[in-house]
Amino acid sequence: MPAIVAMLFALAAQAPPAARDPVMGRWSNPKGTLAVETHPCPDGTLCGTIVWASAHAQAAARQAKLPPLVGTRLLHDYRRVGAGHWEGRVFIPDMGRSYASHIQQRSPARLTISQCLLGRFLCKSQVWHRIG
Repeated sequence: MPAIVAMLFALAAQAPPAARDPVMGRWSNPKGTLAVETHPCPDGTLCGTIVWASAHAQAAARQAKLPPLVGTRLLHDYRRVGAGHWEGRVFIPDMGRSYASHIQQRSPARLTISQCLLGRFLCKSQVWHRIG
């Protein structure tokens, strides 16, 4: 019996991140111009990196003299603060700055990502959808 338990623990440790935490995966912004993959950061926090950008978004970034969007870490330092709720920082490429943010997972297929300028005040939210 202990061998079966050890095998189950080994399989759980090898499971992809999405199987361990439903926030892990690929998400699209409301306009469908960006895809972000959420993943664990080396320090154990939640991060999200842009893995795809539409031609229009890439052209707008080039025109604004921004670095390439794909590969940019958009979400960083998110820590779980409750069931389906994380707080961290979101990088806004066209502003070149990171802001306080929180993520609320509304369903397995929807995240609400909010960016706040002053703590929990002056916030703007977007609903992102799971893709792929």
